Amino acid sequence: MALDVEAVKSGVDVLAVSTTASALMGWLPPLAALATLVWTSIRIYETQTIRSFLKRDEKDKDNNF
Repeated sequence: MALDVEAVKSGVDVLAVSTTASALMGWLPPLAALATLVWTSIRIYETQTIRSFLKRDEKDKDNNF
């Protein structure tokens, strides 16, 4: 039985949002909030929109030289 990577990522995303909400409500220590912030930042970095912005910035730097 193959493991669907996108399904696992979605599950961890739900867990990350739930953990962040719990941390903001004071139910979990700040370390948990930091861990979810890191995970969410990685997921945002992986989006096509952000990656295209970063590639555009790299192309602009190359053109300036």
